[in-house]
Amino acid sequence: MIYLVRHGLDDESYIGGYSEIDLIDIGRESIHDLGEWLKEQDFLIDRIYTSDVKRAVSTSRIINEYLVLPIIKTSDLRELDKGLLNGMKKKEALLIYPNFIVVNDINVRYPNGESMLDLYNRIKILLEDISKYDNSIIVTHRGVINMFYYILNNIPLDMDKEKFMVTHGSIHELNLVNKKIRKLR
Repeated sequence: MIYLVRHGLDDESYIGGYSEIDLIDIGRESIHDLGEWLKEQDFLIDRIYTSDVKRAVSTSRIINEYLVLPIIKTSDLRELDKGLLNGMKKKEALLIYPNFIVVNDINVRYPNGESMLDLYNRIKILLEDISKYDNSIIVTHRGVINMFYYILNNIPLDMDKEKFMVTHGSIHELNLVNKKIRKLR
């Protein structure tokens, strides 16, 4: 079994993507709650894989205060690359790149970044070798977890970020046997 965790809440006045924005206090608190909950579960977990983006690394370290497992950082689990907008204040990005604040086309690439379809294809390749992540927690981002839902449920890709309720600090179970995903918490 694989457990996918979305990182805790960060400062949402910035564009996410590959930004190095860290968790805010309420985000840290919610991940501490998740860590306590995980410690109480009877999950078979050998290690934690984490996106190498700061907010995911911070989330994995907090969870690890409760589980004490090896943490493996990888760029494979990064969010959608928003290119020149990564880490930019949203107000500034709105002035400089007004067409990229709300993107409604899966084929539109951020300047020097990815499109939603690029992320989808990147995660599709990751899924081909997903068994190496068995018995682990994967700390990643909403976009990545959403792609697992789209791919495993054979749902056409769209731009609805809220469709699968991948909230900050949520945990999703990926069953490798039947290739199904579901939200646990």
